Amino acid sequence: MYPQAYIQYLLHFHGDRDYFECHEVLEEYWKEKPRGQRDAYLVGFIQIAVSLYHYRRNNMEGAKRMMQSALRILSEQLHIVHTLGLDTTQLIELLTKTLHRMETNKPYTDINLPLIADDLKQLCNMECAKLGFIWGQPSDATNVYLINKHTLRDRTDVIAERSKQIQKRRR
Repeated sequence: MYPQAYIQYLLHFHGDRDYFECHEVLEEYWKEKPRGQRDAYLVGFIQIAVSLYHYRRNNMEGAKRMMQSALRILSEQLHIVHTLGLDTTQLIELLTKTLHRMETNKPYTDINLPLIADDLKQLCNMECAKLGFIWGQPSDATNVYLINKHTLRDRTDVIAERSKQIQKRRR
């Protein structure tokens, strides 16, 4: 019923708070469709994760810009967002409050997306347990890799794929 990439997004979002990984799994799924046919609501969810990644690192400008964009996109896609087991009213309120915290330079705090679908909650809790995560656990602010993943991760695959795409375009 729910795309596997969305489930993985939720597990990282609420389980290990790896917002970088949230971005990665949904972006990969989003790119499976050809340009012009991609789902805008996925970009909104990707931007929530990117916003929180920046927020946790005290990059307030990047955090605010991403959250504003996520709010705009998701507000326009509420009919689809609802089918993902979320309370859309609570979601928009939560994101708006989080944006306000950013705008007023309040310290980062974790958020939990307002899931209302019981089957989704049960599935996520089971999958979190398998991964050794606790649903809704707070971010590990001492985990340098989690906080700075964009600079510390192995980029070999990314660089190889970019090189491949450049060669493809040149032909």
